[in-house]
Amino acid sequence: MWRTSFALALALCFCARAAAQPLNAGEQAFLDDLQKRAFTYFIEQADPVTGLVRDRAGADGSHKPPHADAANIAASGFALTALCIGASRGWIAPDQARRRAETALEFAVEKSTQVRGWFYHFVNPADGSRMWTSEVSSIDTGFLIAGALTAKSCFPEDAKISRLADALYRRADFKWMLDGGTLLSHGWTPEAGFIKNRWDTCSEHLLLTLLAVAAPQNPAPQSAWTGWRRDVVRYSSYTFVSADAPLFVHQYPQAWADLRWVCDSTGPVKDFFANSADATRAHRQYCVDASSRYPAYMPQVWGFTASDSARGYTAWGGLVSSPEMDGTLAPAAAAGSLMFAPDIALPALMTMKEKYPAAWGRYGFADAFNPGTGWQSPDVIAIDLGITLLSAENLRTGDVWRWFMCGADGERLLEKSGLKRRPSKSI
Repeated sequence: MWRTSFALALALCFCARAAAQPLNAGEQAFLDDLQKRAFTYFIEQADPVTGLVRDRAGADGSHKPPHADAANIAASGFALTALCIGASRGWIAPDQARRRAETALEFAVEKSTQVRGWFYHFVNPADGSRMWTSEVSSIDTGFLIAGALTAKSCFPEDAKISRLADALYRRADFKWMLDGGTLLSHGWTPEAGFIKNRWDTCSEHLLLTLLAVAAPQNPAPQSAWTGWRRDVVRYSSYTFVSADAPLFVHQYPQAWADLRWVCDSTGPVKDFFANSADATRAHRQYCVDASSRYPAYMPQVWGFTASDSARGYTAWGGLVSSPEMDGTLAPAAAAGSLMFAPDIALPALMTMKEKYPAAWGRYGFADAFNPGTGWQSPDVIAIDLGITLLSAENLRTGDVWRWFMCGADGERLLEKSGLKRRPSKSI
């Protein structure tokens, strides 16, 4: 019965199959293993009562304070989506996946600490209360809403999931998060009020802003979308629109929002998906060009993004003003771009696993490692595993795009922001 309703939901939702290159048996087997290990994290590291997911854990599954004491609210959005993928692939019984989704959504809507519908970035996994001096985070709440709407579409027969997902979306006060301006703030703290930084460049906010402009209650104006800068980056033979930022800023929003063939009515982006594919290829070329300094970088071994490093967590990866690179490899850089450029991302991951087996563990790759110095992160990070899982699924089936675009009324998202999808033979 579940399979029947599941197939019906997919048939009713707008979205084409992923235009992926054919994968051979070895590639399919590798992706099966990579995805299932990442999925396992979201099962094992979720609090059984709240459904909140730890921000990080040891690569062996262990918990290491203080970071293991905190949940990341964005990780809950990835976790809800992981349950959909796991159920569709037979890694978890559908009824069990639904119960877990209900638990997480019910706690978020009815019990977790929130401010005007927005959640703190880091929270206590046992009770949802604020951790440290964490901010109420607009972007991380956006990823939670995206996961909720994905689950709503994936489990259409579950009225409770649908009700809770809709309530979560309706409750977010996007007008308040504008703080009197036209662009969304990064967040708010009780000590200092609104964070002055705005979502004003091409970065990970694209999904959040699409949700904001199309929100059923307290929406942001269309200018929240049209008003951010379209800065052009040029590297080697590649030209693309982007903030000078790590590669994840392209990956996270399009893990859910299907922006293939979607053009920007107010700027130079003719296809957001192709734009991010070009950003990926430029990033890989940047690594290849750095191989004289860091011999581990090569055409089939590349990628750094916001990750752990020997100096601590580092948000490197911009091609213009990135903090000084040191030869660290972050597998999530290539993994998150599986949906954009599988011809270069998949060989990179398979080669890393073969060349550096010590970096492969219970949940897949360690968050980062440096072949030149021998340093390796002892941890994995939830959102890096999440983008790995979702991007791989979009490459293979396009299911995450389809679920989200159905659950969020994706065409309305585009319409309210003034975006248009160019015709394609694949649709």
